[in-house]
Amino acid sequence: MRKEKSKIRYVLPDPKFSDPLVTKFVNCLMNDGKRTKAFHIFYKACDLVEKRTKENGVATWKKALENVMPTVEVKPRRVGGATFQIPSEVPARRRISVGMKWLINYTRQRNEKTMEEKLAAEVIAAAKGEGAAVKKREDTHKMAESNKAFSHFRF
Repeated sequence: MRKEKSKIRYVLPDPKFSDPLVTKFVNCLMNDGKRTKAFHIFYKACDLVEKRTKENGVATWKKALENVMPTVEVKPRRVGGATFQIPSEVPARRRISVGMKWLINYTRQRNEKTMEEKLAAEVIAAAKGEGAAVKKREDTHKMAESNKAFSHFRF
């Protein structure tokens, strides 16, 4: 176990929208340390979202992220030789990071040609409450609901 709690690292806001949440998302999106490339992908995806939906791209992305973030999740816990899936609330910081990871993972699995198109399509779908990332959240919530009986084993 850790001796002390890890320090929270704050990220700088991004250059275009001045939003630290965008920077955090781009850091998750980034491959091989290519931050500039990741920023270009995100900004082009926002432009595509604006063209397709006639709404603000970043606002649509934030709405999509809200729709993807889970409120409850299950954690495995061993009790007397058996492993139970115990539902627990997700802390705010983890909600954001898990939502971003799901959005990016399911973006990468899409069939469009470029990463910008994939991200734009997944953001639009998630903002509408559709798409694979939203389905993952719903499945997680269903799993927590079905294991509600074991919530008395909570940590």
